[in-house]
Amino acid sequence: MNELLLSEINAEQTDLLSTVIMIEEHIFGTKLDKCILKNIVDICAEAIEEHSEVLEQSEIMINTLFIEQLFVDSSKANWPVLSHRVKHGTEQRVLSPTIKAIVLRHIIELAGLEADIVYVPEKVMVRIICDDVYTIIFDPISGESLNWQELDDRMAELGGDPSQVYLSTMDKRSVILKHLTSLKTALIREQVFDKALICVDLLIALRPEDPFQRRDRGYLLHQLDCFKVAYDDYQYFVQQCPKDPAAQLLKKQLAQVSVIDSKLH
Repeated sequence: MNELLLSEINAEQTDLLSTVIMIEEHIFGTKLDKCILKNIVDICAEAIEEHSEVLEQSEIMINTLFIEQLFVDSSKANWPVLSHRVKHGTEQRVLSPTIKAIVLRHIIELAGLEADIVYVPEKVMVRIICDDVYTIIFDPISGESLNWQELDDRMAELGGDPSQVYLSTMDKRSVILKHLTSLKTALIREQVFDKALICVDLLIALRPEDPFQRRDRGYLLHQLDCFKVAYDDYQYFVQQCPKDPAAQLLKKQLAQVSVIDSKLH
């Protein structure tokens, strides 16, 4: 495991987009430069520079990004692997939700406004902070803003009085975990098992006791004919989640397997 990369992921002060680019380089072996966004940043900064009110600037910023710069998109049941990659996704304007939130926040901040990433139940969203009272929270995929009633309805899912629930900024580690989980799922769906294994190894390094990541690593190792190591991960999942339907089925399958006769790598 790349210890430098792990330290960058865990360092809150490190720029989020830079960390995502490092992860992409680690998984795909490519080199990227976050300056690919410079032209968009310049256009957005120019669009708001003649307006003094931050609320107006924020509305213009969103319109510029989603209308003029064509970042508007629709939700998808399955996001492809390429939508998780910064350069390709930005150029094609097809970015998975978490990576798009990261990219948009980076553009907005460099253009001169204050923004962060928040989790509103079931969705990662971007928040532009206008002042001590006003904020704009919008869906990074469609660009649609939440009104107060919609926000209250979503926050009610957390329980208690939604008006008393504070919508805190997602910490860097949480954002990275969401991105890696989505990328891993896309890689498995597209059967890019070697890259998915690198991805799940990162997830396990960040959450070593997560039995579901161990299950997924077992599956990937199995697909890559490394059954002996996969067997250990499968066993861990079965032991940690005995009531999970998948674990019950897997337990029956493992009972029929002779590890000694399995192909070892």
